[in-house]
Amino acid sequence: MLPQSCLVFLMRILLSVMLFISGLFSGLRAERYEVASPSGQVTVRIEVESKLHWSVLWEGKQVFDSSEIRVEVDSCWVPDTSSGTQSVWSAQVDDWVEPDIPVKRNRIRDNHRSLLLRFPGGVSVEFRAYDNGGAYRFLLDRAGEVRIDRERFELRLPKGSSIWFPEEESMVSHNERFFDRMSWDGIVPGRYCSLPVLVETPDGVKLWYSESDLFDYPAMYLEKGEDGGLNGKHSRYVIQAVPREGDSGDRNEVIVEEAPYIALTSGRRAFPWRVCVVGALDTVLPESDLVYLLAAPSNARDVSWVKPGRAVWDWYHVNNLFGVDFEAGINTETYMHGIDFAAEHGLEYVILDEGWSVSPTELFQPSPTVDLSAIVSYAKTKGVGVILWCLWKPVAGDMERLFDLYRRWGIAGVKIDFMQRSDQAMVNFYNQVAECAFRNHLLVDFHGSFKPTGLIRTYPNVLSYEGVKGNENNKWSSDITPRHNVTLPFTRMVAGPMDYTPGAMSNAQPEHHRISFEHPMSIGTRCHELAKYVVYESPLQMLCDSPSKYRQERDSLDMIARIPSVWDDTLVLDGRIGEFIVTARRKGESWYVGAMSNENARILELELGFLSDGVSYSVHGMEDGVNAHRHAEDYRMVSDTVTRADQLRLKLAPGGGWVGVLSPIAQNNPD
Repeated sequence: MLPQSCLVFLMRILLSVMLFISGLFSGLRAERYEVASPSGQVTVRIEVESKLHWSVLWEGKQVFDSSEIRVEVDSCWVPDTSSGTQSVWSAQVDDWVEPDIPVKRNRIRDNHRSLLLRFPGGVSVEFRAYDNGGAYRFLLDRAGEVRIDRERFELRLPKGSSIWFPEEESMVSHNERFFDRMSWDGIVPGRYCSLPVLVETPDGVKLWYSESDLFDYPAMYLEKGEDGGLNGKHSRYVIQAVPREGDSGDRNEVIVEEAPYIALTSGRRAFPWRVCVVGALDTVLPESDLVYLLAAPSNARDVSWVKPGRAVWDWYHVNNLFGVDFEAGINTETYMHGIDFAAEHGLEYVILDEGWSVSPTELFQPSPTVDLSAIVSYAKTKGVGVILWCLWKPVAGDMERLFDLYRRWGIAGVKIDFMQRSDQAMVNFYNQVAECAFRNHLLVDFHGSFKPTGLIRTYPNVLSYEGVKGNENNKWSSDITPRHNVTLPFTRMVAGPMDYTPGAMSNAQPEHHRISFEHPMSIGTRCHELAKYVVYESPLQMLCDSPSKYRQERDSLDMIARIPSVWDDTLVLDGRIGEFIVTARRKGESWYVGAMSNENARILELELGFLSDGVSYSVHGMEDGVNAHRHAEDYRMVSDTVTRADQLRLKLAPGGGWVGVLSPIAQNNPD
């Protein structure tokens, strides 16, 4: 990581901060502060009266109305604004961050202005204004442990707003929800959702909201209040949870006892960042790095062992192999076959999902049908890493001993599943897993999880999260539609890596889709599916289907194998939420382009001005075939030569896509 060798001005209300004494009310001095982003596009406004309020302005106009923020600590609401602020400090930062794991790009500009308000009782509030958003967090400086009774957060949205509302029925949840567009005015009080949430104001401005740097504190939900606001809601501190009646008892729980508060925590701490991404263009959302930038940097000195990559995954296709000379299943031969397949195509990992161990709760001993020692040894000779699936609760029961054993076995990483909660204790579990796994040189993929909150910056071994309604749902539903797929980049993916598990080789238009647990198919064309490898971000990216199917589909397999899982640069060239998206990502000197459409066919004229000047590029791509509207697996190979002065014409079928690699052509320079 780069040191924070940034230009910082700490001074008493100067430059970007304006202090207005706006009047006297009941003996209180009302204070207003504004901190503008470096370009002036975004302004964060703070009002200190009887309570603390904030709002965000885009190009001088409020995106949401002045909204109350405060925290109840040990039965007292803070900050205490009765005597105003004790001091106010401003800062400006313009620096470059080089991520250990470049999810979007290998250099991120951290350019913002900030304002720190100090109040009595060791309470401060820090605000930041970026050119594409705003954020704030509370800071506490008190001795010993404190009790957090509740947090007051609200977004007072303009009437007539639309909202993509990932509704929840319980805070015991995988947080795998639909982002359906709704009228904010039509949502009745009491309905609530998980984060992230996306709003479009009547003026067309987009407001995306989530949180970053979450630790030792419950995750936030948002609930429509009787007052018409979108209010924060947190899980209470869990005292006891028991297995759900009727289940096997190894994963689903019911909370039977909670405390009347949300957290017990250190009195000297920073609270999670409350983050808004703001912009007029939809494309500003998937390009944002705000959640990453606001997370705590890593203290690790050596992350060279952390290797992103692509993984062969068995659970989606239930080890359905054909054309082999052994009976496929959860056994040594099947996993060896997966290793050979990965090695043949330059794929970095295989995942052994549920079934590899003697039982889901006994993670210290492999199944009698799985010679794990031989599998790991063989994988090493092929340059392939082995990742093991684990239920969260057995991991929590003996994490140190388990991860030490996996390190000694030569395991590359763990896929932790079925947490389904986001209370303080569960949030702490994520951090404990990340830290313990890092010490034991294990990668981490969280499934059955809440959304990312920047943990990949703090612990670079945390490569991906589920918390998304992805391809596995094809096994039991027809829910994963092309419209859903082109909504995710503007909603869930803005929070961070998304383990959607792409790669289905059975593809169908909606009228031909059939539900099958053992032979699942995706909705959308083959090129729609392949474009996910460019559009969707996950440093640990899955190949969900059977090696036998991939071998039958060599064009598709070759394209997937060419696409990296981390990037040097990312540009979202065009897109509209729920309609379509076109993304270009660079690795080295080559550019990778992915386009996806909803249920509507469309033609997109792609300008290539992002290519280097004076360089010709070969195009190797795949586009929807002429009959893809009827037979979704129909595609056509594309070959061309282009420069930055050219255009690519992308013709997308209903539920269609386009994917390709643009590689510079070597120039022969005469002596």
